[in-house]
Amino acid sequence: MPFEFDVRPPIRFILVQSPTISELIILCHHIICDGLSLAYLARDLMVHLGDPTRQVEVLPDPVPIGRDNLPQDVSLNAIVRFFINRINKKWEEDSIFFDQQDYRALNEAYWANFEHKILSVELSEAQTFALVARCRENGVTVNSALTTAFVGAQHIVQGGKLYRSGIGVAANMRDRLRAPVGEVMGFYVGLVTLKYEYSGRIGFWENAQRLHKKVKPLFTNRNLFNDFLSWCYLEPAILEAVNFKKLGGLVPPHHSRYHKLSAFSKQDDVVLSLLKRDKRESLDRILMGTAVTNLTRMDFPRTYGALELDRLIMQPGGAFPLTNVGLVLGAVTCAGKLSLIIEYAEQAVDTRTMGKIKDKAMEFLLDE
Repeated sequence: MPFEFDVRPPIRFILVQSPTISELIILCHHIICDGLSLAYLARDLMVHLGDPTRQVEVLPDPVPIGRDNLPQDVSLNAIVRFFINRINKKWEEDSIFFDQQDYRALNEAYWANFEHKILSVELSEAQTFALVARCRENGVTVNSALTTAFVGAQHIVQGGKLYRSGIGVAANMRDRLRAPVGEVMGFYVGLVTLKYEYSGRIGFWENAQRLHKKVKPLFTNRNLFNDFLSWCYLEPAILEAVNFKKLGGLVPPHHSRYHKLSAFSKQDDVVLSLLKRDKRESLDRILMGTAVTNLTRMDFPRTYGALELDRLIMQPGGAFPLTNVGLVLGAVTCAGKLSLIIEYAEQAVDTRTMGKIKDKAMEFLLDE
């Protein structure tokens, strides 16, 4: 169901209610916020559902990441700015803009060709406590353990030919800005990428220690704000055009926007050049074997009036068409329980294979 950007904000609330246990689903487009935003929003909703008489506090408008609030140790050198200016000028020469009808055509075409699936894992409080203790014993974070578990499981189940060692790990950037933004709703997440080849010659925890040692130094302002820095200088319409470039060829000939979107997808322009530079022009190439988003532990209250918060579950989605990623892992710990969502495209990895990957990853994490 495509969002109606020209009518209302791209967010929906769905209540699945029963007399004893209910589920509140917050469905939101990544264009306006990150996963932490929705966790804070879920908590605030629980506060007001638990006490309907509580006065609503209107939060200040979130300050987006921009040139004025980037960390002081992050800057764009003159050479890169020169090339970005050239890119912007080339875009101005043959720019094309898209509207809500174009978005609906692209949305319809994508879901006609690709099927996303999810697998859910819900750890008990005892299992979560044991996993955290095991991570501490081995000197790694839960995030590193989760990443290693799924990288290793993919390596074992899919084999060397199918497995891709590229990894993306998301990180919270709210406290890294010149003026920390706190718990507002906005987009404040960065990504570090690395290569790691899981070794079958050593045990899981030693692999986790190696990956942790490799990934930890990457969480610097320079790495995390690299994309944002370029986006601050790049014409925004270029970013908006990327998905139309990649997916426009999927729009069927009978659609009213076929000629516009199909022609744009084939047009040799600056958007295509940027995609080719990053090897992102194809829907078939796996760019990352594993992408991980872990909100870590949310120390929210468990009770809100007569209501109890049992757990939070996050399905993160992603910035790429899912066929470009082996799997996306969303993790969050709340009310003492770790919840995982594994999202994948059936066209890239079949459900039977992904089930084996999930089982092997949990074996790594939970077995003594």
